Amino acid sequence: MNMLEYADRDLMMLHLADKIASTLARMLDQNDRASLAVAGGTSPGPVFDALSGVDLDWSRVDVMLTDERWVGEDNPRSNTALLKNRLLVDKAAAARLIPLYGGTDTPEESLDALSDAVAAATPLSVVLLGMGEDMHTASLFPGADRLAEGLSPDAPPLLPMRAPGADEPRITLTAPVLNGAMSKHLLIMGEAKRAALNAATKAPDAMNAPVKAVLADMTVHWAA
Repeated sequence: MNMLEYADRDLMMLHLADKIASTLARMLDQNDRASLAVAGGTSPGPVFDALSGVDLDWSRVDVMLTDERWVGEDNPRSNTALLKNRLLVDKAAAARLIPLYGGTDTPEESLDALSDAVAAATPLSVVLLGMGEDMHTASLFPGADRLAEGLSPDAPPLLPMRAPGADEPRITLTAPVLNGAMSKHLLIMGEAKRAALNAATKAPDAMNAPVKAVLADMTVHWAA
């Protein structure tokens, strides 16, 4: 794990966007396509804003979320809607979105079709993760119903997940997919999350600190 500390959050967001763009450009030089998986929520929004205007051949980039709440895009809690509004605009509007929401009543009903699309876009070129103060990442929550399966080395690429800390069913990329990314970044802000990350590194296993399962070869970006 490589820890980068920044003097302010704006600088961190710009530097992180530049790192992601550089990696995607390098991957596109070497391959027909590149892939980017990103966390939802408002924290990475400034990174999305900066990335969306980068001059890349976005038509050859697959973009997906690391996890999604099982709600439609008309719901304010939809990360897909946020992604479309903040990242898949300007030059990045040409990217191909790999959906993590299928419009069915439950994630299980859409799982096979969504999983096939995710599998076709892996291994990921870049993954940008977030982390909660409870040490969850993506929708790999402590106490989640299928957490052990999601952390397993032979986990499928995508799993439904329900957890005490989640208000609705989720669908999430699993640890093997996240760890298989060529470049891994974790974005955290504030002293509480810094403390949570430190606790995760010292945890005896990942069941109570799921982020621990993906910290190998991770670059952590932190600002107060």
